[in-house]
Formats: sequence, structure tokens, C-alpha cells
Amino acid sequence: MEKIGIIDLGSNSARLVIVRMLGDGHFMVEDELKESVRLGQDMDRDGFLKPQRVAETIKTLKMFKRLCDATGVERIIAVATAAVRRAKNQRSFLDEIQATCGIRVDVLSEEEEATLVYRGVINSMDIPKGIILEIGGGSTKIIYYNRRSILHYETLAFGAVTLTDLFADDGTPEEQTAKIEEFFTEQFKKIAWLSEVEPDAQMIGVGGSFRNLYKINRVIRKYPLNIVHNYQFAVDDFRSVYGMVRVLDVEKRKRIRGLSPARADIMPAALAIIKAFTDYLHIESFTIGGCGLREGIMFNYAIPLTLERPISDVLSYSLSTLVKYYGCNEAHVEHVVHLSIQLFKQLRVLHKFPRIYLKVLKIAASLHDCGLRVRYYNNQKHSRYMILNSGIYGATHREIVLAAFVAGCHRKEDLAPADWNRYKDIVSEEDLDIVRKLGVLLRIAESFDRSGLGMVKGINCDVLGDSVIMKTELAGDASLEIRQAMNAGGEFKRAFKKNLEIL
Repeated sequence: MEKIGIIDLGSNSARLVIVRMLGDGHFMVEDELKESVRLGQDMDRDGFLKPQRVAETIKTLKMFKRLCDATGVERIIAVATAAVRRAKNQRSFLDEIQATCGIRVDVLSEEEEATLVYRGVINSMDIPKGIILEIGGGSTKIIYYNRRSILHYETLAFGAVTLTDLFADDGTPEEQTAKIEEFFTEQFKKIAWLSEVEPDAQMIGVGGSFRNLYKINRVIRKYPLNIVHNYQFAVDDFRSVYGMVRVLDVEKRKRIRGLSPARADIMPAALAIIKAFTDYLHIESFTIGGCGLREGIMFNYAIPLTLERPISDVLSYSLSTLVKYYGCNEAHVEHVVHLSIQLFKQLRVLHKFPRIYLKVLKIAASLHDCGLRVRYYNNQKHSRYMILNSGIYGATHREIVLAAFVAGCHRKEDLAPADWNRYKDIVSEEDLDIVRKLGVLLRIAESFDRSGLGMVKGINCDVLGDSVIMKTELAGDASLEIRQAMNAGGEFKRAFKKNLEIL
């Protein structure tokens, strides 16, 4: 399988991501490195990249190249953004990288950078209409899209590093952030199309500052799920974090749990941009995206069709990637998903769940067997853990938690109160009924393909009095499958208050 390295040379940090291509347009990140090189620092004085920053970047890129060589990377795709794009000594800098590191760096235009950020978002999030705010070290990008097409974009030539330099002598940290808010509000007023942004457009925050913001709030809230992608952030909660960070000096900020010490000096400037943006557009909540420019490059490389149009079904694509990565039996998974959907639809008169829970069941059915990669015994518990930590695209955190517990019930009902209560800020006691019912359906569906040979092709369910009669469409001897499914009869009766009969 091919392995590529993606280097993102930003104004604040340099990042290397090593990606394994799994085939059929799927990929998985295998390793990464990040160094704070501050390439854009002090550039506003004369427009030149400073020798110390250049030397630190060259040193970092040599380290990246060594790791790529050691891990069998076959191709390196390296890009540079705002700082290098504006640098007067750009050519000599790029030539030095080529000569000393053997790496060719492409400098992205503003349009290319905005497009890659958008592709990273649109191919990993199920948000049909959004406005993306991406805060870099040397620039800030705003991208407005609807119906999976970019409507407008703007690149402002100010980021967390450049703003920190620009307002460094303007009083206390609190006074500096107030001036940055005022400054950025004036920048927003110059963007005419911002007034066209519809109220139902979801704000999506992308970049290292948003990731650190999530980490800080996760500590404050004791949030149980360690997944930044699709984290929902109330603006009131953001203002609370902002109010705490902006009044502290750099040394005190470095002690904030969740905040990277390397970002402590520039974090107030980044938060001031978010404050000005949410105030200007009257935004009450935003979603943090874990995918951006680098993922946009990955999607373009793995699936060239995304250059023309985005992935149509983000969730299905993500689940297929994980099925491949975990080495699950793809035919068995596809059949269990098919049977689970049949059971959900045919028994809707009993469970009365809206269609959104079909999505939860699909996630659980797709990944119910992934725990086998850890160990057969208690594999349902391993599956639950892996789903909780897989970073599934196109699913909310609540859907991921529910799906994890449904998958954890696919061999038997396994709902330890201590495990469930850990996620009480995401799911409720009422959700236990959903998990129990969907878990039984998944157990029956999985049992109907116990041999993995597709012996039970389909199911027709009749609800008669106090019984549910499942009539199976068979392709051969399905005695094993029917016997296994009947073992769920007790759990089925407890969940649905009906006897189970299988013909």
C-alpha cells in the first residue's frame, strides 16, 4: 500500500502528516509531527522571512524528511501558505529547501488554500450550509458554502502570529485583545458578501487555535469524548474561556490545561478574531472541524473526483474506510447492515424511532466486529471502545456514543451503569431504551449472518398480538443462523414486550 507524506508549512507551525493509502479511494493517517517554527514572525517590518526563522524551518524539514525516509514514504507533497506567499525572499527560501532537504514546496495561492480547506471540511462533515472560519498564523480565511459549492471566500492578511506582533505594544493583554476585536470588526465590514450569509448557515471553526480551544473546554467541562471533530461549542462557553485567557500573562497561560505552551502567546489574538466574528454575525454556537487544508490534499490525492465534486455520502465513506482499516469482513459487514436496516424499518411500528436512529444503527452495524482486531473474547466491548475513538466523519458526538453502546450489545446486552454514566453530558437516561432496542436488532441481524455465508437473504416481519414473527428468505441451510438469532428472544421480549418467533 502506498504511503505519502504531506507537509504544511504555515506561518506559525510546520506539520508533517504520514498517510497510508488503503485502496479504492480510502486512506488513514499513520503518523504526524508538528513544530512551532513561527515563520511569519516579524515579517510585517520589511516583508522578509527572518534568518533565524528560516534556519529553524530548514532544521524542522530535515527532521520531517528523515522520518519520511525511515517509514517508507514514497511521495512527499509539501505546500506553503501565507508567510511564504508574501515573502520577498520566497524564491531563495524555496531553493534552499530544495537544495538542503530535497523537498519541493508549492506555494498555494489564496484561492487554492481556501479551496483545500473547504474540501477538507465538506468531505468530512455532514453540514449542508456553512461558513468556515480558519485562523492561521499569518492569515484568516472565511469561506461561505451552500449545497456543496463555495459561494464566496475571503483571505484576510492577518493571523494569530501577525496580530500578536502588530498589537504587542498596545497595553495589557486585555487591552490588546480589545483592539484586535475592533480591528477585525472593521475588516469584516469591508467584506460585502458577509451580509448575505443566511442565519441557518452553521459556523465551522478550523485550525490549531480551534483545536486548542476544544482541549481547554474539554478540561473545564470534563467532557468524556476525546474527539475534536464535530465538537459543538456554545458561544457562551467560548466567551467564558476567552474571558479567562485574555486577562492572563504568557507564563500563566502556559499553565492552562489543554492549551499548548507553544501557542500560549498567540492564543488571545486567535480568540479575539473568533469573538469579533461571532459578534459580527450574531452566532450562538459553532462546530469545530478536525479536518482542513491537509485533509483537503489527502482527499484530492486519494479520490481525484473530489477535485470536481465532494463525496456525496460522508458517513458511508468514513465507515467504509474504517472497515478496511480494521480488516473487517466487508461482505459480512455489508450483509449485517442490510439486515439491520430491514429490521429497523419493518419493526418501526414497535420502536417508533425517527429516521435519525437508522444512522446510529448503521454505524453500529458497520463497526460491530472491529473489536475482533483486539481480541475475540469480549470483542463487543472492544468494538464499543474503538467506535468511541475512531473519529467517524459525518456523525455527531451523540450519534457516535449511541452507536458505540449499540455495538457493545451485539452479542449480549452489556450496559454497565458506570460506563454509561461517563457520557451523561452527551446522552440521557431515556437514550438507554434506544440503545437496548437497537442493540437487540443488531444482535439478531448479526446472528442471521453468523456463518458469514449470507444464508439469510432477507426478513419479513409480522407483528401479531403479543408476538413478532420473522419469516426468513434463505439461500441454504440456515439452522445455525436461526438458532443464534433465537438466543436473543429474551432480550427482544424485555425490549419490545413481544415474543419472538423465527420461521
